[in-house]
Amino acid sequence: MTDSDRTPPATIPEADGETLDVAALLDRIGFDSETNVLTRRQAEVLALREHGLRQRDIADRLGTSRANVSNIESSARENVAKATETVGFAEALSAPVRVEIPPETDLYDVPNLIFDAADEAGIKVSYTAPDLMKRISDGASTAVEGRNVKRRLLVSLTTEGAIRVRQATQ
Repeated sequence: MTDSDRTPPATIPEADGETLDVAALLDRIGFDSETNVLTRRQAEVLALREHGLRQRDIADRLGTSRANVSNIESSARENVAKATETVGFAEALSAPVRVEIPPETDLYDVPNLIFDAADEAGIKVSYTAPDLMKRISDGASTAVEGRNVKRRLLVSLTTEGAIRVRQATQ
């Protein structure tokens, strides 16, 4: 039997001494292992970590090693990142507005690029220029340093005016 096949204890003490019913929590937030990219064990570990438990405490309660919990958590976070990127890609495919932001672009110039493309498509942008700069900077992570775009970015705009920022792979 593997770790992902075992059923965890029904309740697990949280950091504040209260108990957490992990199965009930996953049910409450709608976790379904048949349709999710995470295994049930990965979902359990992430839920416990989000509730403040340390990897060592999770390992003790699940009857496994801290290293195994670390591996499960790492795999889970990688799966979440891949799923997020996949959703971003799918949204970009259907987005009516896609703006490429080349490297060495001043972040202060980006809102006008987006506003111009949105105007051309007849879409109202739901953000102010400062909000756009913050969303782009936050969404681009390390691709933006200060006011300078370091790597090519792809910005998609939905018909509702929401944006999604992705780093170009090349």
